[in-house]
Amino acid sequence: MEIIDIIVFVIYMILVLGIGFYYFKKNKDVKDYYIGGGKMSSAHIGLSVVATDVGGGFSIGLGGLGFMMGISGSWMLFTGLIGAWLSAVFLIPKVVQQGNLHGFLTFPEFLKHNYGVTVAMVAGIISFIGYLGFTSSQFLAGAKLAIGTFPSLDLLDALLIMGGIALVYTVFGGMKAVIYTDTFQWIILMAGLIFIGIPVAYNYLGGYHEIINVLPNKFYSLQNVTWVQLVNWFVIIVPIWFVGMTLYQRIYACKNERTAKKAWFIAGLFEYPIMAFMGVILGLFARIAAAKGLFAAEGFDNALLMDPEIGMPLLLKKVLPVGFMGLMLSAYFSAIMSTADSCLLAASGNFVTDILGFKDLSPNTIKISQITTFIIGGLAILIASSMQSVLELMLLSYSFMVSGLLIPVLGILISKKRKPKAALVSMLLGGFSTLILSVLQIPIPFGLDPIIVGISLSSISYLSIKN
Repeated sequence: MEIIDIIVFVIYMILVLGIGFYYFKKNKDVKDYYIGGGKMSSAHIGLSVVATDVGGGFSIGLGGLGFMMGISGSWMLFTGLIGAWLSAVFLIPKVVQQGNLHGFLTFPEFLKHNYGVTVAMVAGIISFIGYLGFTSSQFLAGAKLAIGTFPSLDLLDALLIMGGIALVYTVFGGMKAVIYTDTFQWIILMAGLIFIGIPVAYNYLGGYHEIINVLPNKFYSLQNVTWVQLVNWFVIIVPIWFVGMTLYQRIYACKNERTAKKAWFIAGLFEYPIMAFMGVILGLFARIAAAKGLFAAEGFDNALLMDPEIGMPLLLKKVLPVGFMGLMLSAYFSAIMSTADSCLLAASGNFVTDILGFKDLSPNTIKISQITTFIIGGLAILIASSMQSVLELMLLSYSFMVSGLLIPVLGILISKKRKPKAALVSMLLGGFSTLILSVLQIPIPFGLDPIIVGISLSSISYLSIKN
């Protein structure tokens, strides 16, 4: 990597850290730190939502899907569009109404109001574990981007560098820094992909006729996906819009219900088709480059033996001219940090507010929150160092949270009757059955995800228990 690219990347890092330190001075209490004071606009929230949801994991993960299966991998983010719009219509009115009335800061507080303290505590633990894993997946995505660009780096060094930067500005800046840097980072990513990454790679590979003849036709078809994959993606990703702590924080951060709904509609459109196709197309281009032998100098003579998730960083390193590599590295690191910071702040919010029980609106609580955020970030880096697949770690975290938390939320939205015991049992049974089946790799019929079993058990227990 040329010195100009390094300078561009360093300048970008300084800008992002500067935003974090700027808002360090602006945070007056824990409400500012976790929900930005509750007065954010729909444009900033909408871009922050899609940056958080798609972010680095899905950016790197989508590249991996495009590498493995072509443009059909875009269907994964179609579920994001559905989830965003469904939650805008059915969830946001209820959450805004109760959140504004009672001053909620976290998702478990929404459950506490409806089911009681014990349910909220368990929800906080489930959400904390899920977002700890999700934060780790983002740090791992950043590390893979780094080692794809700087082969001399090993995984641990890359994790410490990339994770450390995201950790520092999140610890100091809180939610305002997260949302404003998300907006800044997402604009950089979109501009980088649209105006630099995709067109330069397209020309480097020889244009349409060269690209279309390299791989089997299935890579260029939207039908190269099985019904099992579609069901798994739908069941894992759509429900996260109803239980994601990062999303509740942004609902609470909005001025009102109308602002939140508008933000969610914006986020849905950016997820699909915009980001979905850009991500998989670059992954597809990387597979074509590998098939042409363009990565042989990097030690990858066979595309089938490569880690699919490093194909895209290798492609960008190969095709981009001096100066532009720094911009694209900044763009992808932007995506990674925009998810990592939000997930880190969500895990911290769960731990401080829901598990430890601190909700005092004072500067001392901010200090406790910052220390907690720093410790959780360090733990996330440690977990990431033992994992291999970004997408696998992300989907495992999603599955655990969704199977544990979805049914009690649907109970609030569908029925007026509140069943605390049923909610508690369904959360424990759903979440931990999915986690156990996933960790032990117990096969599910037809290749379905363990989340199907978890949600089924959660539903049955919730419906069968009367109170």
